[in-house]
Amino acid sequence: MSEKTYTITDLAHEFKVTARAIRFYEDKGLLHPSRQGMMRVYTKRDRARLQLILRGKRLGFSLAEIREMIDLYDLGDGQLEQLRLTLKRSRDRLGALEQQRRDIEAAVLELKHDIRTMEEFLKARERDRQPVTLKEFVQTHGGSHELASVAE
Repeated sequence: MSEKTYTITDLAHEFKVTARAIRFYEDKGLLHPSRQGMMRVYTKRDRARLQLILRGKRLGFSLAEIREMIDLYDLGDGQLEQLRLTLKRSRDRLGALEQQRRDIEAAVLELKHDIRTMEEFLKARERDRQPVTLKEFVQTHGGSHELASVAE
């Protein structure tokens, strides 16, 4: 009984990627299809590697990191070294993502505060019809120093 194989079109449809993307991973040495004439023939192993590549990219790993992790599969140690490296890389990536989330949350809070300050400035300006500048408003109403310096 022969092993199930896949065409580039099969894999592209299944994983919702372009054939060009699959060829790119092949050019980078991440996939190793055989050939039947001009047609690429992918095995279950190639399919599994593509799935790992796409998962790794989705999680933010570089192609070099992905290659390093999936190439350890063939080490012959029951994938222990592969798991150790994948665990380390995953912990590192999680730490980086958590820091990005903290940075994004801080930026969101800062933007909300600045938006509120600018809205209050516009309302006060329309209501009072006084020629106060945004910088003066921020300084007297406790807005951010960055917003005040930008308003100069």
